[in-house]
Formats: sequence, structure tokens, C-alpha cells
Amino acid sequence: MPTDFSSKIRHWLGVDPNPVSHAEKAVATLGAFFGIFLTTWVSLQVVEMPVAIMIVGSMGASAVLLFAVPHGQLSQPWAMFGGHIISAIVGVSCAQFAPGLLFSAALAVALAIAAMHITHCIHPPGGATALIAVIGGSDIHALGYSYAIMPVGINVLVMLAVAIAFNYLFVWRRYPAALHARHALPKDEPDGITIKDIEHALHALDTPVDVTENELQLIYQLAEQHAAARHKK
Repeated sequence: MPTDFSSKIRHWLGVDPNPVSHAEKAVATLGAFFGIFLTTWVSLQVVEMPVAIMIVGSMGASAVLLFAVPHGQLSQPWAMFGGHIISAIVGVSCAQFAPGLLFSAALAVALAIAAMHITHCIHPPGGATALIAVIGGSDIHALGYSYAIMPVGINVLVMLAVAIAFNYLFVWRRYPAALHARHALPKDEPDGITIKDIEHALHALDTPVDVTENELQLIYQLAEQHAAARHKK
């Protein structure tokens, strides 16, 4: 009974039932350190302290995605780049044209989500980038639309460069996901599930799923191999 109850609680809270290895956790931690260290250093070279530190906050959220879940759909280059840049433009527009701080802050995040949906680049930290453009104060407001280029654009490029270079050191973490799939994904069997099948299933869900089609297919193939090995015992 206690086990069943605890399982229900874990399921309700969304506790990950498949924790990664300690080595993977260490690699993710080290990658995030390098990403934020370099992003902060570069930011301080191009903008003043208040602005640099404010926007690095949203990069911290991106670091979690790029280094803890590098193959997730929300972590891919277009999601990272488009999510931040488009959200920055939306945020500046709301700061300049929407009335009142409360309304413009809420509108910035809402429209950023809509814009990321439309442009297929959902990246949760983009919401913070849009919000900072509104609530960041006079130093950020003074940047106008250049905010999307410096420091946001520069931070994004630095973070992507670190993610590509650092994750390349580990075959199982190759970033972006397409590079990882090229090295890790077995060829489809003629009667197996294909990428088209996975795409159809994802479309039928009609909700964003933070995993790529290649990873879903690889998970299925690994599960098949495990089941086959289990039945042979």
C-alpha cells in the first residue's frame, strides 16, 4: 500500500521515474558553469553591469535546457535563437507601446508565447527575456530594439557556441539533436516504426513535447531490444 501511494504521489507531482546517471549530472553541471561564465563575461564587455546581469538571468534558464536536456525539442538552436530574439522584440514593443507596467508585463509574456508558437521556436526562457524588456528599468528601456541584438543576441550566440563545443566532447550528448541522431540512431527496420509514424503521433497529440522524433524512435528501438532480450531469458 505505501508503495502504491508513493507511486501515485510521484506521478501526480511529475517526479522523473528515469533519473540519469551521476556522470550525466556532472557533465550537465560543468557545461552550465562554462556557459554562464562565458555569457556573463562577454555581456560585461559589451554592456554596463545592471543590463548585463539582468539579462543573464534568462540565459541561466536556457543553460538548464541546453546542458541538462540537450536533445529536447525546446533546447534546439532555432528554439534558443528564435525564442530569445523574437521574445525580446515583443517585449520591447510592449514596453514602448502598451499602457501601464502591469498590463505591458503580462502582455509581453503572453504575446511572446504566441509568437514562439507561430514561429515554431518555443523556448521557455524567452518569456523571461520578454518580461525583462518591460520590467528591467530605464537602462534596458534605453536600449530600445537594440536590446534584441545586444546583449540578448550576443548571449544567445555565446551560449549556443558553448553548447555545441562542450557537448561535442561526449558522443551521447552531441548537440544539436540532429548531430546526435546522425551518430546514435540505428537504421529503421523495414517493418519498424519510422520517423513519419512518430511525426504523425506527435501531430495527433496537438501539444508540444520536449523530445525529438529521432529520440522517440530510438527509445522505442531500445525498448524493443530490451523486451527481446528479456524474453530470451
